[in-house]
Amino acid sequence: MSEIEYDEQLVTKTRHKMKPPQSYKVLLHNDNYTTMEFVVFILETVFKKSLAEATQIMIHVHENGIGVCGSYSFEVAETKVESVHGLAEQYEYPLQATMEEN
Repeated sequence: MSEIEYDEQLVTKTRHKMKPPQSYKVLLHNDNYTTMEFVVFILETVFKKSLAEATQIMIHVHENGIGVCGSYSFEVAETKVESVHGLAEQYEYPLQATMEEN
């Protein structure tokens, strides 16, 4: 076998390490108009939190101006933010939710 033929038969394998999917925090922002009860409702329905956990997050948002509702993949986080905005608009509240990378 000549050297040229040998090079043509050489096969290399490349291994790619898969990174875990990036996660995004969904944040609720405090405002002066949205009721605490509505924020708890949002946390229970959109984020599937228990009443106790929803109340704890709501108080944190109220006292600190912002609070984390959960950490999700990009698509899930985006859907949850849209759900919060849709419900807030439906009930005529200015509640805002955002997402940011973890």
